[in-house]
Amino acid sequence: MFVLPLYDVLILPGVNIYVKISEFEEFALRPPELDGECVMLTAQERKPRYAYQPEDFFEIGVHGVITDISDEGFVTIRSDARVTVSNIKVFEDGTMTLDYRALMDIDDVPEGERVARLSHMKQVLLDFTKQFDWAAKVEPMIDGFETIEEAGVSLSPYLTARNEDRYNILTYDSRRGRMEAMEQIIYEFIEVAKASAEAMESQQWEYDQSMKEQALRRQIDVLQRELDEMHPENSSDLDAFAKKIETLPMNDLAKAEARKILRRLRQENGGGNEYALLYDYMEYLLSLPWEKTEAKDVDVAKAEAILNEDHYGLKKVKDRVIQQLAVMALKKRQAGSILLFVGAPGTGKTSVGQSIARALDRECVRVSLGGVRDEADIRGHRRTYIGAMAGRIIDGIHKVGVANPVMVLDEVDKLSASYNGDPASALLEVLDPEQNANFVDHYLNVPYDLSDVFFVCTANSTDTIPAPLLNRMEVIEFSGYTMNDKLAIAKGHLLKKALETNGLEEGDLVIPEDTLRAVIEDYTMESGVRGLRKRIDALCRYAAVKLAKGEKAPFEVTPADLHDWLDMQPVLHDHVLKTAYPGVVTGLAWTQYGGDILYIETLLTKGSGKLLLTGKLGEVMKESAYIAMSLVKALYPEQSDLFKDNDLHIHVPDGAVPKDGPSAGIALTTAIASLVLKKGIDPTIAMTGEVSLRGAVTAIGGLQEKLMAAGRAGIKTVLIPKDNMRDLDDIDKAIYADLEIVPVESIKDVLKLVNLSENDNG
Repeated sequence: MFVLPLYDVLILPGVNIYVKISEFEEFALRPPELDGECVMLTAQERKPRYAYQPEDFFEIGVHGVITDISDEGFVTIRSDARVTVSNIKVFEDGTMTLDYRALMDIDDVPEGERVARLSHMKQVLLDFTKQFDWAAKVEPMIDGFETIEEAGVSLSPYLTARNEDRYNILTYDSRRGRMEAMEQIIYEFIEVAKASAEAMESQQWEYDQSMKEQALRRQIDVLQRELDEMHPENSSDLDAFAKKIETLPMNDLAKAEARKILRRLRQENGGGNEYALLYDYMEYLLSLPWEKTEAKDVDVAKAEAILNEDHYGLKKVKDRVIQQLAVMALKKRQAGSILLFVGAPGTGKTSVGQSIARALDRECVRVSLGGVRDEADIRGHRRTYIGAMAGRIIDGIHKVGVANPVMVLDEVDKLSASYNGDPASALLEVLDPEQNANFVDHYLNVPYDLSDVFFVCTANSTDTIPAPLLNRMEVIEFSGYTMNDKLAIAKGHLLKKALETNGLEEGDLVIPEDTLRAVIEDYTMESGVRGLRKRIDALCRYAAVKLAKGEKAPFEVTPADLHDWLDMQPVLHDHVLKTAYPGVVTGLAWTQYGGDILYIETLLTKGSGKLLLTGKLGEVMKESAYIAMSLVKALYPEQSDLFKDNDLHIHVPDGAVPKDGPSAGIALTTAIASLVLKKGIDPTIAMTGEVSLRGAVTAIGGLQEKLMAAGRAGIKTVLIPKDNMRDLDDIDKAIYADLEIVPVESIKDVLKLVNLSENDNG
């Protein structure tokens, strides 16, 4: 590949560029080759080839192919595309290497308009040359122009335009923009050459008026600058931009980009579409908070008080947040580890993030990522697209106006990939403290420092978060609230806020403790308190209607009133079965709404030994069912013949609710054993645990929620993996005070506890 540095010439795609063989060899350092690839660069100043450095070239060049080497001593290069160049390397002998990437052109000039403009330009040039003796020599060349681009390149050596002006034509993505810029340079040259002559006649009076307008605008600009110097308060927007560029603490790349855009703005027609796009970009870029703020002293005691004031319970969460703030205080840093709050809806994940912002006395911005499936939502759109805008991260910072906000990225587990890219992958750079100091939003196209942003992410589950992204965050679990927790939250936070929201005074509505308990137990089914807040709001609205009708407060709500006041039926919670059935076992499940009991139902039917699974079971739970069947065959060899002549059907109600996970392993095994031995299992015994093929019972998650569900359903005894016993230290004892917790190590322990030992032949 030939690298051809050129100076003070116009190069454009789609035209033939002619270079003398001697000049080509001087510029390229070797003889031309037919069909050889060329990258033509525009140099900022003329230098010998060996003296050029990478910074001496503009970032946009033109790619072409050598199509002819004539006997007259010329090399013909057919240019085919604009390219952006990078990684330019200049060696001691003057040879150069580089990387390039093609740029997209926008063909926004209809064919009819293109032909009319070319015809007009040819006529103007012919009329202009008639006054010179050499007119007859150039008339064939002018008549031979097939495009305005060809005319511009051919006339380039004779024009008085500056090198920067020639290069700026190349920077337009729009063909209309390039065409208008070339016309302006050519017509201005003709006007200068005809200094004292009358204005040239034109076939397009309207276009002549436009050229006059451009000349008048230039005069106005000169006068405007003089006026601005006399009255700085009346300076134009562009001058204000120029001052901001020099005063804002932007990085070097951002300043360079801003200056480039400002030059283009000064050259554009103020009424054009391109001008509006460039103006919006400049305004957005300069309104971003570029100034780094010094890290403030963090008052850990104050932060702890704020967290306790805003949230009840969540001791482990608060302790971890305080640890983070303490480290930031000691190291004088604006941000620390990326925190990921994981828990059921309504457990306070987002509000804890807001409390952190209040504790640090910093702005808080929430960015919802639920349902985002376009990478551009994170990184922004390139400015070549119509309606381009910055991504949600940069836009959030732009809205709050500070470089060090607390940014809460909500629902990171709800991101999804599509043909538009993977937003989760784009977050890898955002949430990496080693990389985000130079985060590049595609709309800005310059680095922006995110290292001072305190990121807090929230999710309901980590299952759908890609491992590389999860690895960048520190997971903090939000456990579900107990009855006492919900009661305290309702009395201390929710009720007060609901009264204020619905226009009631304190004392207008009285909700006794037994009524609140009834609301929690009978009208909600969740780990968090979001549903509880909605129910309390509904009670307040009912009271507001009474008050608006003229009834006298206070209004007291009793448990018996709830059905009418809430206008809904109580939530149906599963309760323990009253009768033991062979093949039916009570299991425990974790859902995003909290814990629940799970019935495993089994049945043998005449068949050929198939295993039928129903109840919308996930892949992991299906595998647990196969393991359970194999274990029962091994533990009860005398009953194994039953599986040859019969099909085993396993069903887990409710059939429409998806279920997955390995924690039903021991319940599945016990249910099948109960079926083949024809012995019922005490329904007040519930169990949870994963089982391996060798019969070992391994640990599970969501123990607190499962124990809460067991207590609510009337379970008396709960079998849990022995490895989970240590988790009881982190669970409020009130949750399992009425439960007998029995640890198990193997499936034999489970079967023995329910009177189904492997030696029992039924």
